[in-house]
Amino acid sequence: MELRHLRYFVMVAEELNFSKAALRLYTAQPSLSQQIKDLEDEVGVKLLHRTKRKVELTEEGTVFLNQARLTLAQADKAIAMARQVSKFKKQQLTIGFVPVVEMKVFPSVLPSLRIQNPNLKIELRSMNNTEQMEALKKGEIDIAFMRDNLNNDEIQSQFVLREPLMLLLPRDHPLAQYERIPVKLLNNIDFIIPSSEQSSILHHTILNFAELHKIKFNIVQTAHNILFNINSIGMGLGCGILPSYIEPLTLNNIVTRPLDVDLPFLDLFVSYRKDAESSGVKEFIDLLSKVFYLDINRT
Repeated sequence: MELRHLRYFVMVAEELNFSKAALRLYTAQPSLSQQIKDLEDEVGVKLLHRTKRKVELTEEGTVFLNQARLTLAQADKAIAMARQVSKFKKQQLTIGFVPVVEMKVFPSVLPSLRIQNPNLKIELRSMNNTEQMEALKKGEIDIAFMRDNLNNDEIQSQFVLREPLMLLLPRDHPLAQYERIPVKLLNNIDFIIPSSEQSSILHHTILNFAELHKIKFNIVQTAHNILFNINSIGMGLGCGILPSYIEPLTLNNIVTRPLDVDLPFLDLFVSYRKDAESSGVKEFIDLLSKVFYLDINRT
């Protein structure tokens, strides 16, 4: 039995849906089904009851799930602690981030950090929320900038900034003639939306906004990165709702317009392990707190 078998089982048990679990695990559904079957064969009992309509835990599966979570948590902690010790020795700081951080956070913090720590090796990794969560738990990154507040017994999270969303349209779009667009006119417009895999919170924030105002977008394109989203709008494929940090990146053939209702906001959090011993982590968070007025003692 390998740890990946336990991770696969826990994900299926949480989702109770093989398709959704496979998507979150970045694997194919047939492969996931085979891994679960192999696990059940090795354990010697049925852990999941599966029909065409639903997936349920058996009584044995419920007991196994609790122990599997404990095993994975202990394994992740062991890995993280070993990596933290190694990185502390090497004077290395690895930071995961979502795109907004490149423009609104790093320029205000990293120059000072490099001056204070000329020997500190800083590695930056562009990662989505899910990737950062896993990497932080495993000790593969020291600091994570993401849209989720992870605050728990092992992870410390602090709010960094709140960013408004904005509506972008091709310059020649019929709605561009409005100085302030009535939200009801967005119903059935061609729309480019960020993918749920790469930008889950932004994706669902947009859909929740549409549902709140009883409108439905005609989604013609799913964009797997911000630049593709912007370029798709610039090519006239449709409209889009994106964070305001991308405004300097927009093209001449794109315009922004306010709505007659407020668009939602996206929050950004910084997270790190509470047992982090690296001086680089502590100095980075200290600098960040001065620039963005974080309360580093607040949970």
